[in-house]
Amino acid sequence: MNLSHEIRQLTKLAWPLLIAQVTQTLMGVSDTIMAGRVSATDMAAVAIAASVVMPLLFFLQGIILALPPIVSRLNGSKKFDEIPEKGQQTLWLALMLSLPLAIAAFFIPSLQGKLSMEPELQRITLEYIQYLLFGAPFFAVYQVFRQYCEGLSVTRPSMVIMGIGLLVNIPANYIFIYGEFGVPAFGGAGCGIATSLVFAAMMFSTWLYHHFAPSMRRFHMFQQWYAPRFDEIKDILKLGVPIAMTILFEVSLFAVVALLLAPYGATVVASHQVALNFSSLMFMAPLSIGLALAIRVGHLLGEDQPDNAKLAVQGAWLVGICSATFTASVSFLLRYQIAGLYSGDQQVVQMAADLMFLAALFQFSDAIQVISGCALRGYKDAKAMFYISFVSYWVIGLSTGCILGLTDWIVPRMAATGFWIGFIVGLTAAAILLGWRLAYIQRVQKQQVAL
Repeated sequence: MNLSHEIRQLTKLAWPLLIAQVTQTLMGVSDTIMAGRVSATDMAAVAIAASVVMPLLFFLQGIILALPPIVSRLNGSKKFDEIPEKGQQTLWLALMLSLPLAIAAFFIPSLQGKLSMEPELQRITLEYIQYLLFGAPFFAVYQVFRQYCEGLSVTRPSMVIMGIGLLVNIPANYIFIYGEFGVPAFGGAGCGIATSLVFAAMMFSTWLYHHFAPSMRRFHMFQQWYAPRFDEIKDILKLGVPIAMTILFEVSLFAVVALLLAPYGATVVASHQVALNFSSLMFMAPLSIGLALAIRVGHLLGEDQPDNAKLAVQGAWLVGICSATFTASVSFLLRYQIAGLYSGDQQVVQMAADLMFLAALFQFSDAIQVISGCALRGYKDAKAMFYISFVSYWVIGLSTGCILGLTDWIVPRMAATGFWIGFIVGLTAAAILLGWRLAYIQRVQKQQVAL
């Protein structure tokens, strides 16, 4: 095999994942745009609430992301009989972690009046959080079915089912945000109701595919029932928790910044959310390459082909840099037009466009760090990724952002701009350190094979 072969294999896996990830992000885009058409306060509330809840859901997803490298390695080594039990044990784990979040939703209204926010902003934020937490179990189960399929290199269903989710999301937003067909107008909080309904629709759709698709017949997760096995669950957690913490460190970095910007008012938070939302959309390209790489590396290592796994990493880096060049160009050249799609407030548009210029700069380091991190998942080397992410995002990135954004120590406080410079610094540090760790793991594995 050669580099071009591995690039073709990665592309085959990655393009359905890209469409799925873009579609998922478009749900967030539609939430932001539709809430923004009500008021800047509603859009800011959605941004702040998402900053609280989405890290919890991404943490859940991160733990479940232990499943693809486990399944792909078993598939590559032809241990087919072990695959369904791994899926079921992950399902038990997902339910154990998500049901408490749904129960916690009942206690969210008691926080009203206890947060340092404008009363209306606080009300919408708490309602959104409550509605979204109710959907946590649907989200968790959906992720198990999705990651199980993707670990078997079956990625196209993710694309189709995410499309179904978007088709549910937009009309549900319309009904619950603006109040249609006899439903009260919930404003920005209606996005939370719509999103929970989307989670339920995607969970059911993925289960239908898993149950009826011929390609899944050999690997049907429920050929027989397995009771929870805590030794198996512990192994999943051993790989999944560092992955989840890594995702949490990155996502919560952006989330904490939204909270730190809240005292500056709804306009600043809204502009931050616009830039972040579109940057997240552009991030889906390297993320999809990375997800495909984790599957491919796991499969090749299962087949005992470490040299081809290294080729796959090189191919992913090459494609990632090319995609970053394109997305950075789009972010820079069309920043005013893009910001105008989110809001009619010219102050929000101007501030968001300024932030999107900075977003274009960090897309190269962002691509390298996410691809390298996903490759490390395929090598089942998640613990180092956890430490590197913490140092890069929280120690280096957030500290830089706080100094530039909140203090006058170096320059006059820059508010959102200072934090976005911190993002650039943190992501660049992550790209360098994760790339170094990946090269080290590959050298160690080559030495072990030689022995």
